[in-house]
Amino acid sequence: MKFLDQLKQKNKKFYIKWTMIGVSAIMAALAAMWLYIHNWDAQQSMNALMDVVTIEEPATPATQEQIVEVPEIEEPVEEEPVEEKPVIEEPKEETVTDATVYSENNALPKEPTIINGILLVNKQHPLPENYAPGEVPEARAAFETMKAAAAEAGINLHAFSTYRNFTRQKQLYEQYVAKDGQKAADRYSARPGYSEHQTGLTFDIGEAGKEQHWAAASFGDTEGGKWLAANAHKYGFILRYLEGKEKVTGYMYESWHFRYVGNDVATEIYEKGITLEEYLEVN
Repeated sequence: MKFLDQLKQKNKKFYIKWTMIGVSAIMAALAAMWLYIHNWDAQQSMNALMDVVTIEEPATPATQEQIVEVPEIEEPVEEEPVEEKPVIEEPKEETVTDATVYSENNALPKEPTIINGILLVNKQHPLPENYAPGEVPEARAAFETMKAAAAEAGINLHAFSTYRNFTRQKQLYEQYVAKDGQKAADRYSARPGYSEHQTGLTFDIGEAGKEQHWAAASFGDTEGGKWLAANAHKYGFILRYLEGKEKVTGYMYESWHFRYVGNDVATEIYEKGITLEEYLEVN
């Protein structure tokens, strides 16, 4: 029995040995055949072999979320209201009118300029050539009353020039231009049609016995000139061309030139220390 067991053991080893030799031979033959098929290129053979033995994993079925693309809905962005800034207007430059300059329109008007019942005459507001009222009786009566009051104070007033028509004013103006030149003459004498004397409401006043001060700035320093400056408004007269107001009235200071406007208006103008143009709010 021992002998049989040993024999079986030897046969088993023999069988295993030759089986392995056979398998190796078969594998070698297959390898040789594989190389032959791929032109004996070992790298190409290995790549082909890997392609054969590689098992691709089955594709994962797509989910419903992957198949259907849901567009993103953008929520409307509320724009913040833009606060409108207030428009700040830059202050405009004030235009200063130089009343000493005559209006560019040389044609005289057909009607005089009357504002709030007051006749206005200056270098921008002339009179018609045919405007000829003569000396206004109301103005003359007011002067006589004023003269009487001044006499009580020992002052003898005299109106040495009142109404002038267009022709007379033209003569005087041309004389002044010939004497002093037009630029100088325009400061103290009005061109024909632009003179307040043509209104019949203007009185050039001096003091009798002191003719050297007539139509001169020095009249304002006399007793008669001082009395008129302080009291004329009580009788309806204003000192027409104030000192320092040449660019408002158009004329240099004339201490002797008084204009009748009525008691109420004259008093208001006097108390405010303004000119007729400023009272009427005109340039």
